[in-house]
Amino acid sequence: MTVIFLIFSFAALIVAFILDGGHIGGLWSATAAMIVIGGTIGATAVTIPLGILKNAGKLIAIAMGSRKTNFIDLIKYFNDLSIKARKEGLLALESDVNAEGVDPFIKKGISLAVDGTNPELIKSIMETQIEQISKRHKSQIQIFESAGGYAPTMGILGTVMGLVHVLSNLENAGELGHQIATAFLATMYGIGTANLLWLPFGGKLKALDAAEMKEKLMIMEAVLSITSGDNPQVMIQKLKVFLDPDALNRFEATESSENA
Repeated sequence: MTVIFLIFSFAALIVAFILDGGHIGGLWSATAAMIVIGGTIGATAVTIPLGILKNAGKLIAIAMGSRKTNFIDLIKYFNDLSIKARKEGLLALESDVNAEGVDPFIKKGISLAVDGTNPELIKSIMETQIEQISKRHKSQIQIFESAGGYAPTMGILGTVMGLVHVLSNLENAGELGHQIATAFLATMYGIGTANLLWLPFGGKLKALDAAEMKEKLMIMEAVLSITSGDNPQVMIQKLKVFLDPDALNRFEATESSENA
């Protein structure tokens, strides 16, 4: 859907321009694009450390895709672990967390519990890991927020440079209109890329970060509940807090059908 709406945004602007009598070729200027894109990349590269900046391509791919966690399945998974731990002890969970495909964060938390780590220490370790993940995400999101801030400024700079060129060559008055219009393309590129690419990418990554932090907090709550030996039903009540209204209704409907 991200790709579809991105295409829709550009298409809406171009179609509106054409319907208003414009020609699509009038929207292209190689020099304006070079000033805006080159200037934005350069300024962003100065702002962001290279170790973070080199992940920009991967981050764009992440923003263009989607990351969806099924919280209902996660609750059912931890419910099974909780029941097993109460029946067979925490050591019985070792084979489950070492299974292929288990989330590393879940594996870390349960492994600490199996090793007999104090619940308070488990909480401290997991909270620190969540905090570090969030900090890493924020530093990566800054790439696109910085680009979104620089792009309009580069666009204005490109327009000023274009107007300087126009005003220094006033001999051919018949070409002034076309030259001025071309100069303003840089401003359009700057505002357009900022508001259709960089800032939306940053916003999408923020949303993905929020979803992942919610997932991590839910996992931590489940691990602590299992470690403390809570009744599985008590743990479920704790984890249901993380469900949005629609997911909560579906989960409770599933519970009702299973208990019927």
